[in-house]
Amino acid sequence: MRYRVVVTLSCVALAGLLIGGCAETGAPAVTAKPLARPTQGKVGYKVGAPYQIDGVWYYPAVDYNYDETGVASWYGPDFDGKDTALGDVYDMNDLTAAHRTLPMPSMVRVTNLDNGRVLALRVNDRGPYAKGRILDVSRRGAQLLGFDGNGTARVRVQVMAEESRQMAALAQAGQPVALAPGETKPQAAPTAAVVAQPLAPLPGIAAALPRPAAVKPGPAVAAPPQLAAAPIVPDGRVSQVAVHPTHLYIQAGAFTNQSNAARLRAKLSPLGSTSITPISVDGQRFFRVRLGPIATVDQADAMLDRVVGTGVAQARIVVD
Repeated sequence: MRYRVVVTLSCVALAGLLIGGCAETGAPAVTAKPLARPTQGKVGYKVGAPYQIDGVWYYPAVDYNYDETGVASWYGPDFDGKDTALGDVYDMNDLTAAHRTLPMPSMVRVTNLDNGRVLALRVNDRGPYAKGRILDVSRRGAQLLGFDGNGTARVRVQVMAEESRQMAALAQAGQPVALAPGETKPQAAPTAAVVAQPLAPLPGIAAALPRPAAVKPGPAVAAPPQLAAAPIVPDGRVSQVAVHPTHLYIQAGAFTNQSNAARLRAKLSPLGSTSITPISVDGQRFFRVRLGPIATVDQADAMLDRVVGTGVAQARIVVD
């Protein structure tokens, strides 16, 4: 079940890549009052303070290198017309997404690893709050990505750095980052021609003054245009990439000390095939503890519940 959170939340990307610190949890539900739609993109910029849910800490941070795999879900009629965590009005037919950790607004590129479809979405909400999910997309997003019928998909989520920076700058400057229906982009100020003309001499001193030379009209000088920032919005275009076989794993943790990884592996090995995989991140060596491969999302959900039940609250589902 997905819950709406009213505080601003986010997560460190390194924790997402290595430690799997984005576990799903149940937070107190907040009933959002339906509003007249929409106010999309005109409600500022939010990152948020660290927060804890069900023993897992989430650390808000701006990270333009965010890149994570996992399972996405979608949300629709139950939330349509209600507030998002950013303050927009949620429209299930918009190209938006909910993420537990990224700044709002941000732009992400979502790749459906099951069918190769790729779509840009605007993050303006928090969630999903069901175990084993890394992104909740709007119904329209799920339709374009091709998993609205299945309910979930294996995905890769990458922050679109340049677009996200522009969104942040516009939002912090008080500019809209998306237009409401019927609203038009501000127009530049009209231009006006500037023409030089001679003045008549004052009475009584005409003889003392030389006859002025004829002055030709000068070139038109355009008045400086008003600054009008173009909105940054997903364009709805779906691209296609090649599909490769993928496998689901439960990532229980990652450690710089191999002995710590070995202890966790020993603890979890009764649950199923458990391995330690070395990986280098920014020049530092880590040892990841994973269970799998796992055949289906349902089986991965069940395994995740078992792993979390041993006290490893930070465990998550990843796709390789």
